[in-house]
Amino acid sequence: MYTLVWTTSFTRAARKFLKHHPDLREAVTTILEDLESDPFQPHLRYHHLVGKLKGVQAISITSSYRLTLTILITDQEINLLDIGSHDEVYR
Repeated sequence: MYTLVWTTSFTRAARKFLKHHPDLREAVTTILEDLESDPFQPHLRYHHLVGKLKGVQAISITSSYRLTLTILITDQEINLLDIGSHDEVYR
């Protein structure tokens, strides 16, 4: 079991995201629960990023929306960084 660490920037981004996409609230809740239990589940489509975001990972909420994070395996922690559209989180 992993611990989700909500950064202040992620908390702000999540509030804004859910305000604009209330239809995805249940999907985001399910994704966060699944992430907490095992971030490597295939349906999360966990992947490492490259380039200027090297060291950051991402999972898919839908085909258009992503959640970026870092996983600290030694501490069993997941630092949530950003949530939004593909273009927003990969900027």
